[in-house]
Amino acid sequence: MKTRSRILLAITLGFAIASARAQFGNQAGGSQGLRFNGAMAKFFGDNGNFSASLEMEMKGGALADTLKMPGKIAVADGKSRFEMDVMQIKGGGVPESGLAQMKSMGMDKTVMISRPDQKVSYYIYPNLQAYTQTPMAESEAAEKASNFKIETTEAGKETVDGHPCVKTKAVVTDDKGVKQEAMLWNATDLKKFPVKVERTEKGTLITMLFKEVKLSKPEAKQFDPPAEMTKYDNAQALMQGAMAKRLGGGQGAPPRKQDQ
Repeated sequence: MKTRSRILLAITLGFAIASARAQFGNQAGGSQGLRFNGAMAKFFGDNGNFSASLEMEMKGGALADTLKMPGKIAVADGKSRFEMDVMQIKGGGVPESGLAQMKSMGMDKTVMISRPDQKVSYYIYPNLQAYTQTPMAESEAAEKASNFKIETTEAGKETVDGHPCVKTKAVVTDDKGVKQEAMLWNATDLKKFPVKVERTEKGTLITMLFKEVKLSKPEAKQFDPPAEMTKYDNAQALMQGAMAKRLGGGQGAPPRKQDQ
């Protein structure tokens, strides 16, 4: 039982990292992963379709130390896809032993898809050929860039990852007067794409650095879970399935799956 408990703890930790810490302020929506509609879309201006490597860094707040989490991102008309390998997570008080447990169970590779148009988020585990589907709050799904106003103030010029940039303080305000602030480094050689974005949320400084940016629209199929994968009712059912596979079949009833 102790072994099963340790494994469950490791999986829970990894799932929490993937679903809760991969976020950018309010735009992440907590368990919704990265969202690029609403205020976030306003920060990116006319660059609503792109793909890139993304290096996320979080420091301060409740974190024990700086958390670094690299991955790849694709965005198209408010839909977003973020894929990562938990073995590349560094710092943040995340124990390496827990990440190793994730890898041993085939849960190290994770893909998070946000679909405001469908009002759902998908969490996909390619090595397990499985995924879960999480409903998105109506208010989050309905957010559009047009619902926000943006004010910008130039704060200087800097070079970021080889790109000449205009450093800009941006403040977006929704129709209820709620403001969100971010510092943007808009690359003048990439149609003002913000190759670096910083924001402080609840005492945590969150930095997003975009590299190898491509300003073409990603393929639509990137924002849907593969048809051949199994859809589970929830994260708990998927984790039970992973445990059973890791322990050679496990004990008790098999996890309940949703119909395709």
